This record gives sequence, structure tokens and C-alpha cells, in this order.
Amino acid sequence: MDGFRAIKKELENRNISVVAASSDPQDKAADMATISGLPIGFGVNQELIESLGGYWQATRKFAQPAEFLLDPNNKIVQLSYSDGPLARTEAADVIKLVDHLSKA
Repeated sequence: MDGFRAIKKELENRNISVVAASSDPQDKAADMATISGLPIGFGVNQELIESLGGYWQATRKFAQPAEFLLDPNNKIVQLSYSDGPLARTEAADVIKLVDHLSKA
């Protein structure tokens, strides 16, 4: 999330919105939203993440990371799922992908 905060102006200049959601309760998500400067939803549960094709960590009761890049028509143009701290989408890569798709 720090990467997205660091290039927030560049994202805004390209009309790119970043929204996050968490399995955390509302108070924890609100704290993270304050720190990150990004809107963060809360209460993602097993039913929701599995309906999106994501993974639920049953023993610890949280959704593993999932990232969705939507076009202006809300069509998914990129998505990734992770089962740990590696292979997450980097903020700069979002800009590269949006620039690439804009040329197509």
C-alpha cells in the first residue's frame, strides 16, 4: 500500500482510483485507511472472497491478497491472487499496464 500512496498523484493524474478491502473489522481498517491515505473497506469474509475466486485462510480467518484492475466499464483487465507476501502487484506496474492498455 505504501507504493500506491507514494505515487498517488501520478495515479490521480491518469484518473486511476485505488480502493482496498480487508478482512479486518471496521476500526482496524479505518486506522489503516488513515495511515495509507487510501479508502479501505472492511469485513471481507470467506463467502465474498471465494465468490471472487480468491483464497480464504481458514485457520487464521482472513482473505489472502487479491488485486483487481478494472477498466472504466468495470471489466476486469488484470487480476492476481497471492497466498503470501510475494508476487503482489506493484503500484508502478499498474501505471505501466494502464499506459499499455491505453495504446491498444
